Amino acid sequence: MGRPKFSTIFSANNHHNLPYSNPISQSLVDKTNTQKDGFLYSIFRLLRRFMSANKIDGGSRTVEEEKMYSWLYALAQSEKDLVFEYVHSTERGLSFTEAERRLRENGPNVPSEYSSPRWWILLWNAFFHPFNIILIVLSALSFISMDILNGFIMLTLVSISVSLRFYQEYSSSKAALKLSEFLRCPVKVQRCAGRVVQTELIVQVDQRDVVPGDIVIMEPGDLFPGDVRLLSSKHLVVSQSSLTGESWTTEKTADIREAYNTPLLDLKNICYMGTDVVSGTGTGLVVSTGSSTYMSTMFSKIGKRRPPDDFENGLQHISYILIAVMLIVVTIIVITDYCTSHDLSESLLFGISVACALTPQMLPLIVNTSLAKGAIAMARERCIVKSLTAIRNMGSMDILCIDKTGTLTMNHAILVNHLDCWGIPKEKVLYFAFLNSYFKTEQKYPLDDAILAYVYANGFRFQPSKWRKIDEIPFDFIRRRVSVILETESNAEDRHFQFLSRFMITKGALEEVMRVCSFIEHVDGREVSIFSSDDYQRILNLGEELSNEGLRVLGVARKKLKKHTRQMSDGSMTNDENFETNMVFLGLITFFDPPKDSAKQALWRLAEKGVKAKVLTGDSLSLAIKVCKEVGIRTTHVITGPELELLNQDSFHETVKRATVLARLTPIQKLGVVQSLQTVGNHVVGFLGDGVNDSLALDAANVAISVDSGVSVAKDFADIILLEKDLNVLVAGVEQGRLTYGNTMKYIKMSVIANLGSVLSILIATLCLKYEPLTPRQLLTQNFLYSVGQIAIPWDKMEDDYIKIPQKWSERGLPMFILWNGPVCTVCDVATLVFIWLYYKATIVADTSFFHTAWFIEGLLVQTLIIHLIRTEKIPFVQEVAAWPVICSTVVISAIGIGIPFTPIGEVMGFFPLPLSYFGFLVVLFLGYFSIGQVVKRLYILVYKRWL
Repeated sequence: MGRPKFSTIFSANNHHNLPYSNPISQSLVDKTNTQKDGFLYSIFRLLRRFMSANKIDGGSRTVEEEKMYSWLYALAQSEKDLVFEYVHSTERGLSFTEAERRLRENGPNVPSEYSSPRWWILLWNAFFHPFNIILIVLSALSFISMDILNGFIMLTLVSISVSLRFYQEYSSSKAALKLSEFLRCPVKVQRCAGRVVQTELIVQVDQRDVVPGDIVIMEPGDLFPGDVRLLSSKHLVVSQSSLTGESWTTEKTADIREAYNTPLLDLKNICYMGTDVVSGTGTGLVVSTGSSTYMSTMFSKIGKRRPPDDFENGLQHISYILIAVMLIVVTIIVITDYCTSHDLSESLLFGISVACALTPQMLPLIVNTSLAKGAIAMARERCIVKSLTAIRNMGSMDILCIDKTGTLTMNHAILVNHLDCWGIPKEKVLYFAFLNSYFKTEQKYPLDDAILAYVYANGFRFQPSKWRKIDEIPFDFIRRRVSVILETESNAEDRHFQFLSRFMITKGALEEVMRVCSFIEHVDGREVSIFSSDDYQRILNLGEELSNEGLRVLGVARKKLKKHTRQMSDGSMTNDENFETNMVFLGLITFFDPPKDSAKQALWRLAEKGVKAKVLTGDSLSLAIKVCKEVGIRTTHVITGPELELLNQDSFHETVKRATVLARLTPIQKLGVVQSLQTVGNHVVGFLGDGVNDSLALDAANVAISVDSGVSVAKDFADIILLEKDLNVLVAGVEQGRLTYGNTMKYIKMSVIANLGSVLSILIATLCLKYEPLTPRQLLTQNFLYSVGQIAIPWDKMEDDYIKIPQKWSERGLPMFILWNGPVCTVCDVATLVFIWLYYKATIVADTSFFHTAWFIEGLLVQTLIIHLIRTEKIPFVQEVAAWPVICSTVVISAIGIGIPFTPIGEVMGFFPLPLSYFGFLVVLFLGYFSIGQVVKRLYILVYKRWL
């Protein structure tokens, strides 16, 4: 991925690029000593910026982040008049000429500009892998030596590996480019024109053309085109869900000076690029655009490399080891063979054959087949796998970071209780709340459905047919309440007139409902009294207690209107007053988003498999704790985003390590938590998210998981997409990942041990004999049959104990595994060499074809049967038996290898029919081979506490 091109708008060493920068604003941003502004110090700062921007450390900010934070806090604490000085603007706005000049110098106003790598660069990166180079070189040598079939096989394997990796890298690079298209909308800007007398004009420009210093006019539905310091506001309510992930809105006001300890996203006089106006109006001064905005600083982390993949690094190390061994061993073999045969071309051909035998040619096919098989299995669980490597990473995952809403909870509210002013359940509160929800027609909300469902499900008979709706005052984000005016019949002595009682029923945010109440109903419901300050505080405390329990609280009030409507026989009607004042407070209704029935079981199953869950949410801490307790997540260590901001780097890492619930997190904080777990905690981290605010953490996580209902950006960055939000699907994915990882490790360890052992045996035999132990054609045939036999490994099974714990690549694991188990194969080959030499000595001297045949069969059987010794820590064929595809593969390849010498093909290849005595020796040899191998295995497990 390309690096984002940061603007130089706040760079301390680029004053000449900014006509509107000045010493005041620069000192606010950089806070540097002017005496240090020399060439050497500039170089130092440049290096520090470069190093910081590329450092992956969840507990520290980059220089760009520190500048952005300092800049916004300085503006939030300043008077409006001073803000104009900081960006060199005026109360009339910028002139058209000045705006055009700033646009040319700073470039288009987009969150971040990404230069996607060219396709050929991605293709080269996919191609340039040591293992691929080995196969390509060997295939070229095979073509030169006229071994066409072997050359084509190796080129095919390279093509599969390169194509899959190129496709994944290309798809990932395209995903980040979509972020630059995230904001495209027209913006109303105040500009000034005229040479003598300047006139203020309101013009509409594209969001890309907005520059710092512009004054923007915001109305409901508008997106903020940059980071904005408010100049005026009228009932301005803003949604910051694109940054926080939460649907709750926040009120913004221009007439305030913020404190420095206020969390960044809680600043009331600062609005951020990408957020939108829900209601109200306002004007603001654009203070940051392009790559200097909060959103751009957030998105600029997109595309940074994830922590190194230990598995991929391990494969590269294997490749380097194989190259080194190949150069040494093959050189010795070629020289030794040439000294005896004096045929350089034949010796080179034999050396190429040995190099092919040393290379685990089927590794790309085995790895990709295992991953593809895992993807198919997860598809049956309604899970789409975009990146095959994510399946393997799921097997190594030991921490899963999840959001609360929709993942642990059902994402819809249920009514919990209806309480009066003293916290006592009362049906009357529910009755009037029901009437409000039943008759409101504008902006139906899930809470209304929850009230209606509760009433119907519990058999209440409130008879709404006795009421008639007169009017409605709909909900808005300023009042945060909704009122309906209803009529019901009253008893009347005069039958010619029908008297109607008219009520206003109000429901909404607790504080907003109490604000319009002047009276309170007594506990018995028969009398009302003045709403005193003690009553107000008592109800406020009750609401806070309920909120701390994770409940959503609404207030309910009513008012019997003073005037009545007399409905005459002609149907005429007069209007009543409908003001929300002097109401009677009735009580509270509480709601809860219940946890999913499957969540607790799924988390328990994940914990059984060594995967710890951490909840990362932008919601309130109390609500997160309530849900986590319901599903069995420990809440002894919890923290909020604002509290994390106050910690130093070491405390940050330690807190993240211990905390299980992290609430009120910003997107950058979610990213910091994930990176801290990866780098300091050395964990393999999965992240489940579905919003724009989750894109940072998704991009950084080892396993990025989203849902089909998530936003497109989140799905673009996800490796795995769930067709339903069910954690049980992830449990199946973890099991499949460990199965895939285990089968891949079987092949890697088995093939490296078998190949190195075989080549070492060939080296010993070549040094001892005066001819080649196998001809090049025989050696390539043996290697081909062995490789084909390993195709069944992805269909093998794993032991239950292996699936229970996360599996990670160990840097020392493979070398030590080879040192312990490799000699076992060589001992068998050397034993065969000694047996043939001593028992069939006369035959060896007379005819080399006998030795070739015996060595071919023994070597093929050792390489084929080794899978059964390696695949399990138990006794093979006794305590543990492989899956039937592996058994069938072993039988078929062994039968073909034994049968070839007795066929015309064997005669063409120079083989000789062997006596039965030799096969009797092979039975004894393999009994000893498995016995010695099992002893070495138990000693290895005793020392290292694990096998695969």
